[in-house]
Amino acid sequence: MRISGERIKRTRLIQTDKLVVAVEVEMVVPSEDRSEPCYESETVSFLKEVKERAERQEMDWLLKNGKVYAAVGAS
Repeated sequence: MRISGERIKRTRLIQTDKLVVAVEVEMVVPSEDRSEPCYESETVSFLKEVKERAERQEMDWLLKNGKVYAAVGAS
């Protein structure tokens, strides 16, 4: 079920020990409560999938769905 309201795009960062993945997602400012944007269930599932794939370092999928940044060892 879709939430009615204004739809806005935002970039979210998903972090693992070795990677940070930037993905663009859609948030909704509900018509009934405009105090805070929220995610729909599909977006939450997508963010969980990004996290799981980042932990497995599935680079092909990650690069198709966002920008991938690798952690570099510090001295």
